[in-house]
Amino acid sequence: MPKKGGKIAEVAKETQAQCKRPKVDAAGSPSVLSFESPASLFRSLISPIQEEVFFRDYWEQKPLLVQRNDVLVAAYYQSLFQLSHLKELCSQGLCYGRDVNVCRCVNGKKKVLNKEGRVNYMQLKKDFDQKKATIQFHQPQRFKEELWKIQEKLECYFGSLVGSNVYITPQGSQGLPPHYDDVEVFILQLEGEKHWRLYKPTMPLAREYNVEPEDRIGSPTHEFILKPGDLLYFPRGTIHQADTPHGISYSTHVTISTYQNNSWGDFLLDAIPGLVFDAAKEDMALRTSIPRQLLMQVNTGDCTKKLSSLLRRLADSLENSRELRSADMKKDFIMHRLPPCLGCDSEPLTPGGKLPKIDSKIRLQFRDHAIITVEPDQENAVSTRSPLVCLGRDTHMMGTEDDTASEDGLAQQSHGLRFPLSYLDALKQIWSSSTVNVRELNLTSDEEKENLALSLWTECLIEVL
Repeated sequence: MPKKGGKIAEVAKETQAQCKRPKVDAAGSPSVLSFESPASLFRSLISPIQEEVFFRDYWEQKPLLVQRNDVLVAAYYQSLFQLSHLKELCSQGLCYGRDVNVCRCVNGKKKVLNKEGRVNYMQLKKDFDQKKATIQFHQPQRFKEELWKIQEKLECYFGSLVGSNVYITPQGSQGLPPHYDDVEVFILQLEGEKHWRLYKPTMPLAREYNVEPEDRIGSPTHEFILKPGDLLYFPRGTIHQADTPHGISYSTHVTISTYQNNSWGDFLLDAIPGLVFDAAKEDMALRTSIPRQLLMQVNTGDCTKKLSSLLRRLADSLENSRELRSADMKKDFIMHRLPPCLGCDSEPLTPGGKLPKIDSKIRLQFRDHAIITVEPDQENAVSTRSPLVCLGRDTHMMGTEDDTASEDGLAQQSHGLRFPLSYLDALKQIWSSSTVNVRELNLTSDEEKENLALSLWTECLIEVL
């Protein structure tokens, strides 16, 4: 195991100052999470830190450590995932690599101890007890309803996919070497205690995962022990490592992560094709030919001035654009996010109640899940999609076994309901209103208004009041 960065007591005061750790007394103790709305869920997750303080002082800037010493929060956190849950989960056909990794940090490097095929609980426990191996459980929200509820609400809050991994590490052991990630990280300590060390980023707001050697990262900027009910946040690029101290039988924590490939750079790469598509219809300069044999040349530096001029024209047209057409980022989010958590015992939703008529009052359902898209390859068309038509909770953040074979199916599903672009204002009207009368929809004819309402009702996107 890598050498410690100094005695914990010696850096405790510095850690408290740099992390601005809140002191929580009994009167100000946070309660269990609030699921009333995505915003209330996030506020309760980071409590007692205020939402505006978090985004002003910590988000993408520096770590936040919340040590609560609250038995109610600790008990709730422990209920999310426990070592004792593994035996039952292994009976559900878990596989090494896909669902579970078994690993240990040896001499600053990750050593993978996975077996082949399905996970046998007795073998898994043997590696845990005898080899001091860490058990990494991938995307537990597929099996744990409470994590599903948390992550579904966080996906609504951030507008970005939210994944998770559980790490169970025996005493005196470390699972992973010092590394940084390409995601914003929220750590919830569930069982036992974990000793953490954080280091100054070598690549702030990193775009990829990377292991960093000990001789490059220097001394920790923060060092502390997480206990049940505690929460830790750190931005992508933050170098970190963690181990379970001797004397603690084991540690269990869940890492909740978001904002992977969700930067302005990613958004520009995603939005520019649609922007060029629209601008070229109006600007003849974008439709003129490139020089002869340009694609055959090795040095195309002479074109930079022309490209700079075209980009400036594109920027000017952007200020006057009515809509930014969606491309891959929105499609990926729509197709791979968690569906609304209606409970494991709930019946599948079907259209119910009265059929919408011209005199009906309607209300949008699942507002945080329903999305409108105007796609660059679908001229004069607007699409919307039911939040209940998705890949499903059991494949959330897991990819597909055959991405190539599923591409056509995903593309077909991602279009959802398609309407003429003239329906866009009426759709926005439904999305922005608490209730709306079908007759008042911004469409030309009563037939169009009824057809739109009926289409949305069929997909359980609206209810008739």
